[in-house]
Amino acid sequence: MREIFTMWRDTRMIMLVAVVAAVYAAVLLPFKLFTIIPGITSVRPANVFPVIFSIMFGPAAAWGAAIGNLIGDIFGGTLGPGSIFGFLGNFFFGFVGYKLWGNLGPLSSGDEPDMRSGMQIVEYLAIAVASSAVCAAIIAWGVDLLGLVPFTVLGPTIMINNTLAAAVLGPPLLYLTYPRIKEMGLLYPEVMESGDLSAFGFAQPTVAGFGFLVVSLVWLALGTYALPPGSTGQMVLGAVGFVLMVVFGVIGSQGLPAVMDRTGIH
Repeated sequence: MREIFTMWRDTRMIMLVAVVAAVYAAVLLPFKLFTIIPGITSVRPANVFPVIFSIMFGPAAAWGAAIGNLIGDIFGGTLGPGSIFGFLGNFFFGFVGYKLWGNLGPLSSGDEPDMRSGMQIVEYLAIAVASSAVCAAIIAWGVDLLGLVPFTVLGPTIMINNTLAAAVLGPPLLYLTYPRIKEMGLLYPEVMESGDLSAFGFAQPTVAGFGFLVVSLVWLALGTYALPPGSTGQMVLGAVGFVLMVVFGVIGSQGLPAVMDRTGIH
């Protein structure tokens, strides 16, 4: 996970952070008018971008999604204490796909994410669900701790909002953009330094990949259906869930470089 900090020494990665943040914020802002929970969340078709950018741009998408969401809060009039957890949640929203593509065992296609096969779409949808659940759980946990909106209300709302946008819009957008991004040499395996790509791989990356998927969904389900809002149980569950997300991020490897090597493309 060191690469999320060392990437700042590369001007191309900084450029990608700026592009992701700008695109995300630009599409978020017009839809702030379509409020779901006042001051907290709105209709967000822009939620497709952290997921697809995560797969293509790696850690640049994590920072870009976090910064873009913060910009959206500032200029959309929803900046507040909950924006801290919005930053964290959107960081993971743009981080999970980077760690999961190629690392989901039988759910992985073994191909690049150009959305030319059914298995690629299955793998993408699994990543969209995991990314959406992580983001929803982190934000709902934090906002619940602040006493603003109960986890039981906000968690499912963000999960549905995120998943619909990412699942419906993601495959066609990847189909159109992935080959062009690859031609431009801007995929993260081509931009990041080789040491950052190889130094932190885990011996069994599928464990970390499924860890993201399973723990995020369990966290969201328990927080929504098993624990009262504002309870000590919610606090502890969130703390444990967040630590596990960090652990999986540290021990998980990046699957796209290996896929590109196996297919003889990289």
